[in-house]
Parts: sequence; C-alpha cells; structure tokens
Amino acid sequence: MKKTVFVGMSGGVDSSVAALRLKNEGYNVVGVFIKVWHPDFMVCNWEAERLDAMRVAANLDIPFLTCNAEETYKKEVADYFINEYVAGRTPNPDVMCNKAVKFGAFMEFAKEKGADFIATGHYVQKIDNKLYRGNDNNKDQSYFLWSLTQEQLDYSLFPIGSTPKEVVRQEAAAANIPTATKKDSQGVCFLGHIDIPEFLSHFTELKKGSVVNESGEVIGEHKGALVYTIGQRHGFTLNTKDTNRGHMFVVAKDLEKNTITVSTEQPKGVVNEKLNLHNCVIRTKLETDDEVSIQLRYRQTPLKAKVISISEQEVTLEIEEESEKSASGQSCVIYLGDECIGGGIVA
Repeated sequence: MKKTVFVGMSGGVDSSVAALRLKNEGYNVVGVFIKVWHPDFMVCNWEAERLDAMRVAANLDIPFLTCNAEETYKKEVADYFINEYVAGRTPNPDVMCNKAVKFGAFMEFAKEKGADFIATGHYVQKIDNKLYRGNDNNKDQSYFLWSLTQEQLDYSLFPIGSTPKEVVRQEAAAANIPTATKKDSQGVCFLGHIDIPEFLSHFTELKKGSVVNESGEVIGEHKGALVYTIGQRHGFTLNTKDTNRGHMFVVAKDLEKNTITVSTEQPKGVVNEKLNLHNCVIRTKLETDDEVSIQLRYRQTPLKAKVISISEQEVTLEIEEESEKSASGQSCVIYLGDECIGGGIVA
C-alpha cells in the first residue's frame, strides 16, 4: 500500500517542491497548512499564505487540510518568547516553533488522521535515520531542528535537503508551481519581521533606562534592559558626539537597575570556557572527552568543543577556541561532522 505523507505547506516554494517530489515518488500526499496564533495588533497575511498553499495543492492535485495550532503556538512559542525576555534570557522562537508546532501539534494532527509520515521543506537531510546538515550550506537549517527526538525524526521526511535552493526553484518553475518565484520568508517563525521592543511592550512594561560604559558613566538611553542581548550593537541611543567611534556592544545588563553596559569591544568567550547546557536532546551516544563542534547561533562558523560531563538532560562542554560570548537562553547545537546530534539551552 502507498504510504501517506502529510506535508506542512506554508505557501512557499520549499514546501511546495517537497510535496511535488513526494508525489512523484509514489506517496499518497496530503497538503496541510498550519494555522498559528497572531496578536491582534500585528498585520497578519496568513490567509494569503494559506491561499498560496491551497493553489499549490490544487496544482499538484492533492488533498488540502488546515491544522489549527493557534493554542499550541500561543502557549509554547509566543508565551515562551515573552517570558524568556522578561527573565533576562535570550530565546530562540524558531527552535521552539519546530519543537512544539511543526513536529508537535502538526505531527499529532497527522498521526490522528492516519499519516505514516510528515514532511517539511527544511534544508536538512535524514540519512540512516540520523539528522545531517542540508546540502546547501547557505540554507542549512539543522540548527533549528536540534530539539527533535529520535521518535520525531523517525516519523519525518525532508525531501529537499539534498538539493541547492536554486535547483529547488528551477524544479518548481519546470512543474509550473505557482510559488516558484516567491521570496523566502524571514524573521520569527510564522510571525515574520517584528520589532522586539514594540512587540514585548504589549505584554510587559518597558521602562527607559541608562546606557553606561564600563566605568559606570551614563552615556545614553535604552528602551528597557530586558529587550537586549549580550553582543547586541543597536537599539539604544548614545549621547556622545564622537564621530570616530565604532560600534558599541552590549556586554552586560542589570534588570534590577534597568541598565545596560556597552563597550567598544565585542564580548568574547575565553578559550577553555565551560558551557553548561540544560533541556538537552542527544540522539547519538556521547561520552566524556568526546570532541564535537557546536553552534551558538544560526550561520555561525562551528566551534571546536569537548564534552566534560553528560547526563540525561544536561551536558557540560569546554569551548576550545575563542568565540562570541554566549547568552543564557540561547540554543547550543552539537555536531559530529555534518551530523546534528542534538543540543541544549545555555544555562
């Protein structure tokens, strides 16, 4: 019997070609648009995106459904995003969106309706039931999928991960897919580009405060200490008129005093610095003293690290080269070569 695959279709070219390929491979393909929560104060184009996805499904002659994941998105993504900032940490909503929505609510929706697999348009590869970087280095999205459990990975397909983006677009055009030339979406998962201080101001009180230098002198004003992250170099106003001054970076913040400290030097982690991770998911066996590579942000050049200790949900790493300073709440993704074996949250 044909295997049934529910494809998460966003209205973009990647998920459209994912559905096309699976149909051509003989699967029984069902297109699914995932509807998520949007705040009332934001302009939302979800209806246009759903219409694009529906047009693609019609073009491919496949059934089309809508999965309502509003409640999950609000609780697991939006509330998490807000609460992490309020607590002074740096969240990654795209990681949480994949964990809770695409490979959570959508996966459950698919299972309930009898699907054998779900599929997405992510640029990652599944080889021997392990997760690997996408073939296109500029589009590799393994960083955002570190939290997948082995069970979730087993149930998932990634049809375009072995292909460069330009080839995906060519394939879409050749098949007359309506979204072949559509621009890639950017910004926070599903929400798109948002002004973080403006967004957060609807859910928590932001008070302007002082920007200070490393000597404690007040040199400017900020929008509210909680909206800044270590290493940030914009979003605050400086009073000094030095035209020769370069970028100023946030090196510390004090939520109680509502101040941020800035410096001309970008904050760096020290060599052999210990990095403690919690809420870890590790899909491939790791042992003490294993050498790995890590990424603390998307598109970062991987850093060499060594495993110092490991337990069920906690890992301590030693970073073996100079890097950007990590921020509490960030995702740290762990690789063995091109295999993404999991990761955790920086304590």
